[in-house]
Amino acid sequence: MTSPYAQSGYRAAFDWGPVGAAAVRADLVAVVDVLSFTTAVTVAVDQGIEVLPYRWRDESAKAFAEKHDAVLAVGRGQAGADGISLSPVSIRRARDVQRLVLPSPNGSTISQQLSDSGSTVLAVSLRNASAAAAWAAAKLTEDAALTVVAIAAGERWTDGSLRPAVEDLWGAGGFLAALADRGVAPLSPEARAAASAYRDVVDELPQLLHECAGGRELTAYGFAADVAIAAEVDGSQLVPVLRNGVFRIG
Repeated sequence: MTSPYAQSGYRAAFDWGPVGAAAVRADLVAVVDVLSFTTAVTVAVDQGIEVLPYRWRDESAKAFAEKHDAVLAVGRGQAGADGISLSPVSIRRARDVQRLVLPSPNGSTISQQLSDSGSTVLAVSLRNASAAAAWAAAKLTEDAALTVVAIAAGERWTDGSLRPAVEDLWGAGGFLAALADRGVAPLSPEARAAASAYRDVVDELPQLLHECAGGRELTAYGFAADVAIAAEVDGSQLVPVLRNGVFRIG
C-alpha cells in the first residue's frame, strides 16, 4: 500500500525537513533553506564558485575541504572581516575562491540525503525560484513521467525538533507557484497551500522577510544584510544543481 504521506498521483508536491524529504520521493527536488544555505549557494554560483555541501561543522569538514581543494566556510561568528561563512555577504565579497565547502545541519544535510537516494537536487531560494521553476518545468515537459517536490528545510528548536520556518515556506511556494504558472499540474494539496502562501505575501517582500522570526533572529545577531540578500526576489537567473557532490550551474 502506498504511504498516504507520499503525495502520490501529483506532478508537484511539498513537504518539510529531512523526514518529509524521505516520505515524498520525487525525481527532481528543490531544497529550500532561505536563511541561509540555499541563498548562500545561489550567491556562490553567481560568483562562479562551486559549492560542496557537508553535513557537519567539525574536524572532518576540514579534511573534506582539503581533500577536494576547497575553502571551508566557518561559523558566522568566526569569519571576521575577510573570512567566508554561511553568510551570503561573506560569499559575495570573496575573491579568488573556486570551490567552497558549506556545512549546514539543515539544507546541506537534506541535499546530500536526497542526492544519495538518486534524486536530482536543486538549490532554490527566493533569489532564483522562478529560474529554478523554468528549469524544472522544461525537464518535466521532456519526460511526462518525472515528478518534482519542494522541500522546505526549516530550522531546529533547542530540543532538536523541526521548527517550520515561514521563509522556507515562501521560497518553496514561490517555486511551486512559478511551476503552476508554467502549466505544471496537478499540484498536491500541500503544494497548492505553499504556492498560495507565497502569492499572499509576494507584494510585501522583502519587508516581511525582515519581520519574520528568522529575519529578526539574523538581524539581532548583526546579519541584517544577509536577510536583504535573501530577499532579492528573482535576483538570480542561475540554477545550482547537485551533481557528484557539487552544486554547479544546471
